[in-house]
Amino acid sequence: MPPRIPNTIPSIADRCLSQPCLQSKASFSTTASRPRFTQSRLRFRNWINGPGSIYRKNIPGETNYLQVGFELIRKNRNRPFPLNPQFISEPVLDDRARELIWEKVMREGETIKAVSAELGVDIRRVAAVVRLKEVEKDWIAKGQKLAKPYARAVLSMLPTHTFRADQQNVPFEPINELHVHPYTMKQIFWPTSESRHFTRADAAKAFHTKLLSADERVPHPELIQMEKEVLQGRPLWDASERFKQAAMESERKAADKELAKAARDEKHTTRVHTKRFEFRFKQINAENVGPKGRARDAVGWRYGAPYYDRARGEIKIPTSVP
Repeated sequence: MPPRIPNTIPSIADRCLSQPCLQSKASFSTTASRPRFTQSRLRFRNWINGPGSIYRKNIPGETNYLQVGFELIRKNRNRPFPLNPQFISEPVLDDRARELIWEKVMREGETIKAVSAELGVDIRRVAAVVRLKEVEKDWIAKGQKLAKPYARAVLSMLPTHTFRADQQNVPFEPINELHVHPYTMKQIFWPTSESRHFTRADAAKAFHTKLLSADERVPHPELIQMEKEVLQGRPLWDASERFKQAAMESERKAADKELAKAARDEKHTTRVHTKRFEFRFKQINAENVGPKGRARDAVGWRYGAPYYDRARGEIKIPTSVP
């Protein structure tokens, strides 16, 4: 009986002689691919060469966002997404405005709160502008090149806001907004007398005994005091000067508090310098964990004490009102 498996396997050339042989594909090819456009890319090229040609270059000082129709350009000039009309592109500070903020704080010696109230810029934004301007001027002093052309190109395509010195400028943004405190997110029925004047301080104490009132938690509590003095008949220029003095005193107290905290931490810190690193050691008492073992200044307060907010049988509804 002949063997079912042949002893020799025919080569590729022998098989090609007996039957049509297909050309084997190489694992790679150096031949350039044929230029081929997909349907989406072809439609885009037709649009960009036709109605979309107006978006190739923007008008300096104006936005060039995609619009639904040409008649809505003025109406939707600050809405970059046609399918999301609720999103509005907010303006940014131009280079002149940032330079003015830096000069007022660093050269003229005005406080951050005073500059924020005068120009209508948030305190955090004023501080960020001053820090970034300091970095920029340090790079210029060291001879490092800045991407000025890129910055000008980006600012020319965005809505911008500027200020002029010694003039009454339009505020850039709200500066005295009050952030929602977690203590105020709960619903409370608080009985009070109708003849009693219920103030913001009373409302804060109703939510929590240590919660400050809205007048004290806003970024500019000195502005509220200034407006009260103006309503009582004090001249505006006098109330403005008193506001600047109060803002300077507030920042001085905050700076002294930070310096005292840094000095206190440095007193309880032992530094060990090596060739590559600096090790810092502090004296810690692991027993100071608070009455419930969850004190925020305790060692490892995030570990070892499980939360029972998702455990079964636990009472999650408040049983008392502070």
